[in-house]
Amino acid sequence: MACSHLMDVGIWPETPDELIRLQRQVAAMAQPPWTIDDGLRAVAGCWICHPKGREGKGAAGDPCWAAAALIVDGSLSAIGTVAGECASDYAAGLLALREGPLLEEAVRRLPGRPDVLLVNATGLDHPRRAGLALQLGAKLSLPTIGVTRQPLLADGPLPGEERGATALMRIDGEVVGCRLRTRRGTMPLVVHPAWRTQLDTAIAVILAVTGSRRTPEPLRHARRAARTARAGL
Repeated sequence: MACSHLMDVGIWPETPDELIRLQRQVAAMAQPPWTIDDGLRAVAGCWICHPKGREGKGAAGDPCWAAAALIVDGSLSAIGTVAGECASDYAAGLLALREGPLLEEAVRRLPGRPDVLLVNATGLDHPRRAGLALQLGAKLSLPTIGVTRQPLLADGPLPGEERGATALMRIDGEVVGCRLRTRRGTMPLVVHPAWRTQLDTAIAVILAVTGSRRTPEPLRHARRAARTARAGL
């Protein structure tokens, strides 16, 4: 079956039931896989941040700042930012209700279309195998990779200490991602294949766009831009 972009038109779901139905639909869609061989000249990352000192997991109406950064040929090319309010309380597995629209807007403010988008969210590591990284890719019709500090549901060992070491992460025996050591002496990141990406491609992309720091450069620049917007600078 050809890839269908069901989220290209319309708005993000506004209720948990609507989102759950959409997650199941997106997770079941056939996706022609994207690989580095298709081109890796432009890589974007997106990030959202919230007020410092916030208590609790997050409530509807919380202010937030989203940013996207575009790296072209290894250099920062553009930043897109947007400020707004979270549309819902935080609930595990339903992050798209809270953050999806703002992240989409930040990415759409970039002047160019990336080859692949890194998202600070999960992909297959999700109760319905459709985390925000997967949903955002479907909405934007962009290959996506999730990158987080911790898994959502998956479990697995730590990788070796050398850069590039990996350790698979599973849910009920199913591989849904891996821990990846991007820098010796630091904690590994969790890498999530998402929209049109497979795990080997996701690992290769992350290593290709990670320099001397632990965080991949597109996400690092997006995080800094979101924090700068939060500071009003």
